Amino acid sequence: MEKGKLRKPTKRQVERFLLHSFIIVLGNAITAAGTGLFIEPYDFAMGGTTGIGFFMRHILPASAISEWVAVITVYVANIVLFVLGAVLLGKKFALSTLAGTLLYPTFLALFKLVPMPVFEDRFLASMCGALLFGLGIGIVIRVGASTGGTDIPPLILHKFFNLPVSVTLWVLDMAIVALQIIGAPSAECILYGIVITLVSSIVIDKVAPIGMKRTQVQIISAKHEEIRAMILNEISRGVTVLYGETGYLRNEARVLLTVISHREIVKLKTKVQAIDPEAFMTISVVSEVHGRGFYSEGVDFLIPKEEDEPILKRNKPNKEKK
Repeated sequence: MEKGKLRKPTKRQVERFLLHSFIIVLGNAITAAGTGLFIEPYDFAMGGTTGIGFFMRHILPASAISEWVAVITVYVANIVLFVLGAVLLGKKFALSTLAGTLLYPTFLALFKLVPMPVFEDRFLASMCGALLFGLGIGIVIRVGASTGGTDIPPLILHKFFNLPVSVTLWVLDMAIVALQIIGAPSAECILYGIVITLVSSIVIDKVAPIGMKRTQVQIISAKHEEIRAMILNEISRGVTVLYGETGYLRNEARVLLTVISHREIVKLKTKVQAIDPEAFMTISVVSEVHGRGFYSEGVDFLIPKEEDEPILKRNKPNKEKK
């Protein structure tokens, strides 16, 4: 291939790009739905650029465009912060936040046109809004993109002053929620805003981590060879043999380490106990796994993988042709 000549993308690359783009659009749509359908109609306080938009709507005099002040403010604030991030954090960051910078306020404007019944239970409305808001942001973050907005200042502070992103983001969001005390319809709306911020943060933490949670198992047994063969051939998972020593008698021991999916844990426990009822096992959940057999690429979490294919079959070398 000639130097500098663009290479035609493969079918797989095109599919991955389209899926990646779809997930980003879907995540921003879900986030805007939570805000536009369940939070803004009840005047609940919020963090982020949306909270700044609500603040501007409350303090500006009523006019024909009052209902659109929040959306306009989100657009302006997102674009200003995007330019700031592009200058201070680089082009790569800018590309990853461009979609969220424009998509979220666009969907927010569209959802303002959707008629929704008003819930008498304001707490139910706040929970629906917080769940959708957190779910949407979590989906966007999970595929390696960013929602932009007030995510940018904490990243800048982290780069230049090494301040923790999570702490500065919390402080900024809570400051924006507190700012909305000025002009808020009631103190109740501010308290709901704090609850929404907390619940949405919990949802983001559950959805956003890149990489799928798996189960890590460590097994100590005198019949380690039989158990090792069982894991490879019947569970179809890789296994690592660690060399150790018992603490009391100081005898040599073999520790089998394997990582499996949650649904395989009962099967593994049953088979280990059938081989050696006295086997010592520790089971823990790991939040992320990299490597062959497990995948943590952002856009692949919706694509079926060949992870259930037997390990030995995948690793079996081709026979030499005679």
